[in-house]
Amino acid sequence: MTVEEALRILGEKGYKSTGKREALLRLLAREDRYLTAKEALRLMHRDYPDLSFDTIYRNLALFHELGIVHMTEFDGERRYRLRCPIEGHHHHLICLSCGTTQEILACPLDAMWSQPDGFIIAGHKFEVYGYCRSCAEATAH
Repeated sequence: MTVEEALRILGEKGYKSTGKREALLRLLAREDRYLTAKEALRLMHRDYPDLSFDTIYRNLALFHELGIVHMTEFDGERRYRLRCPIEGHHHHLICLSCGTTQEILACPLDAMWSQPDGFIIAGHKFEVYGYCRSCAEATAH
């Protein structure tokens, strides 16, 4: 998703496109990885020294509700990134160190079963956590 698409969705849903919201969206686009609200606040602090954690967190929650960002949770913290540009069913590898992602185009659930007996699957989420090559190499030295 692009920043412009996200701003369009905000407007269509009746939300104002404030400077802080646009800056948060631009940050997510520039970083292109999962960020915690604390990381976003730290990265935006220079331009917005009075910005509060609550403002960041509320906007990230709104963006998630509107489908602008994906949210995941690991290490006890929620993390957010702009919605993946790949449309259709897919999953992700997520680096525990830097938060970057890599798409998995095959669905592991397909290998497990087609449809379990007596249960209709409405949706699922499959994420694999580990370390990207850069982070793995950095910790090995």
